[in-house]
Amino acid sequence: MIKIKNLILIEDYTLLRESYKEIINNSQFYKVIGDYESCEKALEAIKKITPDIILIDISLPGMDGIEGIKHFKYQIPEVQIIVLTVHEQSNYIFEALCAGAVGYLTKTGGNQQILEALDQLQNGGAPMSSCIARKVVESFRIKKIESLSTRENEVLELLSKGKSYASIANTLFLSINTIKTHIRNIYEKLQVSNRDAAVQLYEHMIK
Repeated sequence: MIKIKNLILIEDYTLLRESYKEIINNSQFYKVIGDYESCEKALEAIKKITPDIILIDISLPGMDGIEGIKHFKYQIPEVQIIVLTVHEQSNYIFEALCAGAVGYLTKTGGNQQILEALDQLQNGGAPMSSCIARKVVESFRIKKIESLSTRENEVLELLSKGKSYASIANTLFLSINTIKTHIRNIYEKLQVSNRDAAVQLYEHMIK
Protein backbone atom coordinates (compact mmCIF):
# COMPACT_ATOMS: atom_id res chain seq x y z
CA MET A 1 0.00 0.00 0.00
CA ILE A 2 1.36 3.40 -1.02
CA LYS A 3 1.68 5.88 1.85
CA ILE A 4 -0.04 9.20 1.25
CA LYS A 5 2.42 12.09 1.39
CA ASN A 6 1.43 15.08 3.52
CA LEU A 7 2.12 18.58 2.23
CA ILE A 8 1.95 22.12 3.43
CA LEU A 9 1.58 25.07 1.06
CA ILE A 10 3.08 28.51 1.58
CA GLU A 11 1.66 31.08 -0.85
CA ASP A 12 0.40 34.54 0.01
CA TYR A 13 -2.08 34.78 -2.88
CA THR A 14 -5.22 33.10 -1.55
CA LEU A 15 -6.76 32.10 -4.88
CA LEU A 16 -3.55 30.43 -6.00
CA ARG A 17 -3.16 28.67 -2.69
CA GLU A 18 -6.70 27.33 -2.88
CA SER A 19 -6.19 26.13 -6.45
CA TYR A 20 -3.00 24.31 -5.46
CA LYS A 21 -4.78 22.72 -2.53
CA GLU A 22 -7.67 21.57 -4.70
CA ILE A 23 -5.53 19.88 -7.34
CA ILE A 24 -3.35 18.18 -4.72
CA ASN A 25 -6.24 16.98 -2.56
CA ASN A 26 -8.00 15.59 -5.62
CA SER A 27 -5.00 13.37 -6.29
CA GLN A 28 -4.62 9.84 -4.98
CA PHE A 29 -1.28 10.02 -3.23
CA TYR A 30 -0.98 13.53 -1.76
CA LYS A 31 -2.82 15.50 0.90
CA VAL A 32 -2.52 19.12 2.01
CA ILE A 33 -2.44 19.22 5.80
CA GLY A 34 -1.86 22.95 6.08
CA ASP A 35 -1.75 26.07 3.91
CA TYR A 36 -0.30 29.39 4.96
CA GLU A 37 0.31 32.87 3.65
CA SER A 38 3.69 33.29 5.34
CA CYS A 39 6.71 31.33 6.51
CA GLU A 40 6.17 32.58 10.04
CA LYS A 41 2.71 30.98 10.24
CA ALA A 42 3.98 27.75 8.69
CA LEU A 43 6.91 27.58 11.11
CA GLU A 44 4.50 27.92 14.00
CA ALA A 45 2.31 25.17 12.52
CA ILE A 46 5.09 22.61 12.10
CA LYS A 47 5.47 22.51 15.86
CA LYS A 48 2.31 20.38 15.75
CA ILE A 49 2.31 18.84 12.26
CA THR A 50 5.08 17.20 10.25
CA PRO A 51 4.84 17.49 6.46
CA ASP A 52 6.67 15.21 4.07
CA ILE A 53 6.78 17.93 1.41
CA ILE A 54 6.60 21.72 1.43
CA LEU A 55 5.53 23.74 -1.60
CA ILE A 56 6.71 27.32 -1.16
CA ASP A 57 6.80 30.66 -2.98
CA ILE A 58 9.80 32.99 -2.72
CA SER A 59 8.18 36.43 -2.52
CA LEU A 60 6.22 36.32 0.72
CA PRO A 61 5.25 38.86 3.38
CA GLY A 62 7.79 38.93 6.20
CA MET A 63 10.37 36.17 5.86
CA ASP A 64 11.05 35.33 2.21
CA GLY A 65 10.86 31.79 0.88
CA ILE A 66 14.61 31.24 0.62
CA GLU A 67 15.15 32.15 4.26
CA GLY A 68 12.11 30.05 5.10
CA ILE A 69 13.61 27.00 3.39
CA LYS A 70 16.62 27.21 5.69
CA HIS A 71 14.37 27.30 8.76
CA PHE A 72 12.20 24.40 7.57
CA LYS A 73 15.23 22.24 6.81
CA TYR A 74 16.64 23.02 10.23
CA GLN A 75 13.38 22.08 11.95
CA ILE A 76 12.62 19.03 9.74
CA PRO A 77 15.85 17.91 8.01
CA GLU A 78 14.11 15.14 6.05
CA VAL A 79 11.40 17.38 4.57
CA GLN A 80 11.47 17.80 0.79
CA ILE A 81 10.89 21.32 -0.47
CA ILE A 82 9.76 22.47 -3.91
CA VAL A 83 9.78 26.15 -4.84
CA LEU A 84 6.85 27.39 -6.94
CA THR A 85 7.40 30.99 -7.99
CA VAL A 86 7.40 33.59 -10.75
CA HIS A 87 11.13 34.20 -10.31
CA GLU A 88 13.31 32.69 -13.04
CA GLN A 89 16.54 34.57 -12.31
CA SER A 90 19.60 32.43 -11.67
CA ASN A 91 20.35 34.00 -8.29
CA TYR A 92 16.95 32.95 -6.92
CA ILE A 93 17.32 29.44 -8.33
CA PHE A 94 20.72 28.77 -6.79
CA GLU A 95 19.97 30.44 -3.48
CA ALA A 96 16.89 28.25 -3.15
CA LEU A 97 18.73 25.06 -4.08
CA CYS A 98 21.65 25.89 -1.79
CA ALA A 99 19.20 26.59 1.03
CA GLY A 100 17.82 23.07 0.70
CA ALA A 101 15.11 23.02 -1.97
CA VAL A 102 15.08 19.89 -4.14
CA GLY A 103 12.85 21.29 -6.89
CA TYR A 104 12.08 24.61 -8.57
CA LEU A 105 8.98 25.29 -10.64
CA THR A 106 7.75 28.46 -12.32
CA LYS A 107 4.11 29.48 -12.02
CA THR A 108 3.89 29.87 -15.79
CA GLY A 109 3.98 26.07 -16.04
CA GLY A 110 0.40 25.75 -14.77
CA ASN A 111 -1.05 23.77 -11.91
CA GLN A 112 -0.84 20.35 -13.56
CA GLN A 113 2.95 20.49 -13.27
CA ILE A 114 2.56 20.29 -9.50
CA LEU A 115 1.36 16.68 -9.51
CA GLU A 116 3.95 15.75 -12.11
CA ALA A 117 6.64 17.31 -9.93
CA LEU A 118 5.41 15.49 -6.83
CA ASP A 119 5.46 12.17 -8.68
CA GLN A 120 8.94 12.91 -9.97
CA LEU A 121 10.05 13.73 -6.45
CA GLN A 122 8.77 10.39 -5.15
CA ASN A 123 10.73 8.62 -7.87
CA GLY A 124 13.94 10.20 -6.66
CA GLY A 125 13.99 13.11 -9.08
CA ALA A 126 14.64 16.81 -8.66
CA PRO A 127 11.67 18.43 -10.38
CA MET A 128 12.37 21.61 -12.31
CA SER A 129 10.60 23.57 -15.01
CA SER A 130 12.42 23.15 -18.33
CA CYS A 131 13.61 26.77 -18.40
CA ILE A 132 15.01 26.38 -14.88
CA ALA A 133 16.81 23.14 -15.73
CA ARG A 134 18.46 24.86 -18.70
CA LYS A 135 19.71 27.66 -16.45
CA VAL A 136 21.14 25.15 -13.99
CA VAL A 137 23.02 23.35 -16.77
CA GLU A 138 24.19 26.68 -18.19
CA SER A 139 25.52 27.75 -14.82
CA PHE A 140 27.55 24.55 -14.44
CA ARG A 141 29.05 25.17 -17.88
CA ILE A 142 29.99 28.71 -16.91
CA LYS A 143 31.59 27.51 -13.68
CA LYS A 144 33.68 25.00 -15.62
CA ILE A 145 35.01 27.70 -17.95
CA GLU A 146 35.66 30.01 -15.00
CA SER A 147 37.74 27.27 -13.36
CA LEU A 148 40.35 27.56 -16.11
CA SER A 149 43.50 29.59 -15.53
CA THR A 150 44.37 32.56 -17.76
CA ARG A 151 46.89 30.44 -19.66
CA GLU A 152 44.42 27.58 -20.09
CA ASN A 153 41.87 30.02 -21.49
CA GLU A 154 44.47 31.26 -23.97
CA VAL A 155 45.22 27.70 -25.06
CA LEU A 156 41.53 26.86 -25.38
CA GLU A 157 40.86 30.00 -27.42
CA LEU A 158 43.61 29.02 -29.86
CA LEU A 159 42.29 25.46 -29.99
CA SER A 160 38.88 26.86 -30.92
CA LYS A 161 40.52 28.64 -33.86
CA GLY A 162 41.78 25.32 -35.18
CA LYS A 163 45.42 25.89 -34.26
CA SER A 164 47.74 22.90 -33.94
CA TYR A 165 49.69 22.14 -30.79
CA ALA A 166 52.88 23.39 -32.48
CA SER A 167 51.21 26.60 -33.59
CA ILE A 168 49.83 27.24 -30.10
CA ALA A 169 53.27 26.59 -28.62
CA ASN A 170 54.85 29.12 -31.01
CA THR A 171 52.16 31.72 -30.35
CA LEU A 172 52.50 31.47 -26.58
CA PHE A 173 56.28 30.90 -26.57
CA LEU A 174 55.89 27.59 -24.77
CA SER A 175 57.04 24.04 -25.46
CA ILE A 176 54.69 21.52 -27.05
CA ASN A 177 54.89 19.39 -23.90
CA THR A 178 53.74 22.36 -21.82
CA ILE A 179 50.82 22.90 -24.22
CA LYS A 180 49.89 19.22 -23.93
CA THR A 181 49.90 19.55 -20.14
CA HIS A 182 47.62 22.59 -20.33
CA ILE A 183 45.26 20.72 -22.64
CA ARG A 184 45.10 17.71 -20.31
CA ASN A 185 44.22 20.09 -17.48
CA ILE A 186 41.57 21.77 -19.63
CA TYR A 187 39.95 18.42 -20.44
CA GLU A 188 39.96 17.45 -16.77
CA LYS A 189 38.43 20.73 -15.58
CA LEU A 190 35.78 20.80 -18.30
CA GLN A 191 35.10 17.08 -17.84
CA VAL A 192 35.52 16.33 -21.54
CA SER A 193 37.68 13.77 -23.30
CA ASN A 194 38.59 15.39 -26.61
CA ARG A 195 39.33 18.63 -28.43
CA ASP A 196 35.97 18.88 -30.19
CA ALA A 197 34.01 18.66 -26.94
CA ALA A 198 36.21 21.26 -25.26
CA VAL A 199 35.91 23.66 -28.19
CA GLN A 200 32.15 23.15 -28.40
CA LEU A 201 31.76 24.02 -24.73
CA TYR A 202 33.99 27.07 -25.09
CA GLU A 203 32.19 28.37 -28.16
CA HIS A 204 28.81 27.90 -26.49
CA MET A 205 29.90 30.04 -23.55
CA ILE A 206 31.32 32.96 -25.56
CA LYS A 207 28.28 33.40 -27.80
